[in-house]
Amino acid sequence: MSNVARADEELLIARSQHGDVQAFNQLVSHYQQALYSAVFRLVGNYDVASDVTQDAFIAAFRAIKSYRGGSSFKAWLLRIGTNLACDHWRKNQRQRVESLEVLTDEEELHSPNLLSALATTDLEANPEMYLLTQELQTCIQQGLQLLPLDQRTAVILCDIEGLTYEEVAEIMRIPLGTVRSRISRGRTRLRNFLVQHTELLPRTYRHSTNSE
Repeated sequence: MSNVARADEELLIARSQHGDVQAFNQLVSHYQQALYSAVFRLVGNYDVASDVTQDAFIAAFRAIKSYRGGSSFKAWLLRIGTNLACDHWRKNQRQRVESLEVLTDEEELHSPNLLSALATTDLEANPEMYLLTQELQTCIQQGLQLLPLDQRTAVILCDIEGLTYEEVAEIMRIPLGTVRSRISRGRTRLRNFLVQHTELLPRTYRHSTNSE
C-alpha cells in the first residue's frame, strides 16, 4: 500500500473510531472481498461465508476503538473474520478435527506462491486466471476443506491472503514455529491432493506441482 493510500486508510480508521459509519463503509468496501474470500475458503459455503463476513464487519465496527495500529488493518480484520469462521466450523462439524501435534515435521515446500496464483480472483494481476475453470476452483476448495482447520487457516492467511508468518502468528495467537509447521504440513497435503488432479491445472503449473 502506498504512503498516500495508507494515510487515507488511517484517516478513515480514525473517523470510524469516532463513530463515522460512512468512513467505516469505505473500509468495508475496500476489504470486503478479501475477508469474504478468506472466510469462504474456511467454511466452504457461500451463504455461511456471507453471513460470517457480515458478522465480522459488525464486530469490527463495534471493536474498532481497540485498534491501535500495531498490525495492518487487513490483518486485524482477518483475525476477527477467521475467528468467527473457525468458531462456526467447530460448532457445525461432527467429525473430530485431527490434532496437528501428532504429525511428524515435514520439510518446507518451495512454492508458496503456487496456491496464491491458482486461487487468486484478481484477473488483472493474473491473466492466466481467465483460463482456469470453475472445476479447478472447486478442486482447490475441496483440497482446502480436507485440511485440518488449523492448517487450513494458516495456509489461507499466508498463501491466499498474502500475510507474513509473523502476521499469521499474531492472528492465530500461536508461536512463529507453529505457524511454519502448520503451513508446511498444509502445503504438503494440498499439493498431494492437487497432484491427483493435474489435468485441471494450467500447463505452466503441472511440472512445478509434480516435481516438489
